[in-house]
Amino acid sequence: MEGIKDKVIVITGASSGIGAGAARKLVALGAKVVLAARREDQLKTLVQELGSNAIYVVTDVSKRADLDNLVQRSIEKFGHVDVLWNNAGIMPLSFFDEGHVEEWDRMIDINIKGVLYGINAVLPHMLQRGEGHILATSSVGGIKTSPGIGVYSGTKFAVRAIMETLREEVAQTIKVTTVFPGATQSELGSDITSPKIKALYGNLKGMPKMDEEAIANAVVYAISQPGNINVNDIVLRPLGQTR
Repeated sequence: MEGIKDKVIVITGASSGIGAGAARKLVALGAKVVLAARREDQLKTLVQELGSNAIYVVTDVSKRADLDNLVQRSIEKFGHVDVLWNNAGIMPLSFFDEGHVEEWDRMIDINIKGVLYGINAVLPHMLQRGEGHILATSSVGGIKTSPGIGVYSGTKFAVRAIMETLREEVAQTIKVTTVFPGATQSELGSDITSPKIKALYGNLKGMPKMDEEAIANAVVYAISQPGNINVNDIVLRPLGQTR
């Protein structure tokens, strides 16, 4: 796709799952990608697979300095940043009466602050250039909540509000896209410790799920649009998912 070739695209949460799958597709379409995550071994393996149009920067999105470094390293390597996709997120679901406060804190730090830090790091650069595209991964849990997902859903509603407000503020210059995936085959949810969630939803493997390529295709669609078209929101669910 002409809209993808040679674009510099920075992806957080890129060591596996949705982020890694999208990186493969974007490089195949001619993009230059910067992969960010905490697990260096997986990032290194992925960059070796993708070749010279990919680099990695070990990044903890809960740390503002790491996001500043990520954007700076991307500019040093490729000259500029066309697209930042704030994709990193965690989902240790639990019920409020279980009191998993440390897990709540981690979700707030990664799912909300990580998005804010990414925006803060890249927005001045994009405004100076007079163009750019910022994406974030919310969730269908950012549209509708249900028992057991209150804090996770709260973080994803927050992403929705942040991104919509950002869109309104920079609509004349910067593209803003929020992706709302339904159940997807990924590591998301692998850190669930709640006995009540496990009793209610099992191991999450029995429900309908999309593969990572479905999300990658959606992101490619959004990024590849002409300069005067902004895809604001994309909601995807696997067939059979009702919530």
